[in-house]
Amino acid sequence: MSLTGVLAGEWTKVRSLRSMAYGALLALAMGAGFGMLTSYAAGRDYARSSAEARASFDPAASSLRVYLSIQLVLGILGVLTITSEYASGTIRASLGAVPRRSRLLAAKVAVFTAGALVLGQLVALLAFLVGQPVMAAQGAPSTTLGAPGVLLAVVGAGLVMTAVGVLGVALGVLTRSTAAGLITVAVLTVLVPSFIPALPEPLSSVLGRYWPTTAAAQLTKVVPDAGALDGWAGLGLLAALVSAALAAAFVVFGRRDV
Repeated sequence: MSLTGVLAGEWTKVRSLRSMAYGALLALAMGAGFGMLTSYAAGRDYARSSAEARASFDPAASSLRVYLSIQLVLGILGVLTITSEYASGTIRASLGAVPRRSRLLAAKVAVFTAGALVLGQLVALLAFLVGQPVMAAQGAPSTTLGAPGVLLAVVGAGLVMTAVGVLGVALGVLTRSTAAGLITVAVLTVLVPSFIPALPEPLSSVLGRYWPTTAAAQLTKVVPDAGALDGWAGLGLLAALVSAALAAAFVVFGRRDV
């Protein structure tokens, strides 16, 4: 089967999965709802903050903080892209139709990446657009897409979420287990970053600066954290992690029995 045919087949599979449709709707709903909630909290805190804190207030990042939750949703969808076929046994039919395993996996990754990229950008844009009026209503500074660095922050949030989603695909291949894949995504994106501040120095500073998901988060901010790695460099670290996981997934997928 040609690559075009394999891509079309994988797109049909993705569209037919209820978990994908529900996951996409959940991501959009969370983008709007959490975008308003985080913006409301930021606007409330702004009114109580010091002059120094107000000077560094980042209205764009306040609305885009929703990416922390949505990246986990996309990671879960990435895992399900693979593990749902193992759970149902349809992976055997897929390999029968496409004996070249590398082509089959490449098509799965390509189709998911394209969908995740669109969904991630929509969620980021939605969170930003609903969040800014909420902050403005509380007297806190708001911003627009045309302001310096804002559009880049919105696009950056979408890219970070997409990268975590693709990481989920790789982890789904490596684990072949929905539960194991989901736990690994959660550990990498939520658990480890939340424990970094509690670690002793200098480990806390080093991990806070170079942990891939934490470093890439700087791309979602117009006002970066002091001493943090450049956002594009952070995205490069995250991309390197995703690339390494994908490389391992291709090796394992090509050698392991179904």
